[in-house]
Amino acid sequence: MAQPNVLNPHPPEFDRFLHASVGEDRNGYAVTVLSTLARLGLDPWKETAELVTLGRDAARARLGALLARSHDVPALASDHGRVARDLSQLLPEGPTSGALQRAGSTVADGRPGTSGAIWAVIAIIFVLVQVFMVGEWGSGE
Repeated sequence: MAQPNVLNPHPPEFDRFLHASVGEDRNGYAVTVLSTLARLGLDPWKETAELVTLGRDAARARLGALLARSHDVPALASDHGRVARDLSQLLPEGPTSGALQRAGSTVADGRPGTSGAIWAVIAIIFVLVQVFMVGEWGSGE
């Protein structure tokens, strides 16, 4: 049976946390938790899943350490602790609706996730359609 969230494999329980603002970058753009974690080279959904498993206090401490590493948002340099405290309140209380299983690169039964394979197939189909269209157009018919 196909997974119900093939088009959006990320847990919706994490959205409020991941889309919360951490401040403005040096160019005046709002920066979210999602973009901050990505800028640090982390998978935002995996990191959020790990934060959820830690519990509120440990998650706050880990999040504070991560935010302190972010040099894109000047306000985080001095206020990362308060921001981490506020953001940790947005984390879900615990794994709900299979969120932790969907957040990682594996599904609940331990098989590798398929989202990468799906995008690869879509890319191949797109290339084939483009080649076919150019071939038809270039033939002058």
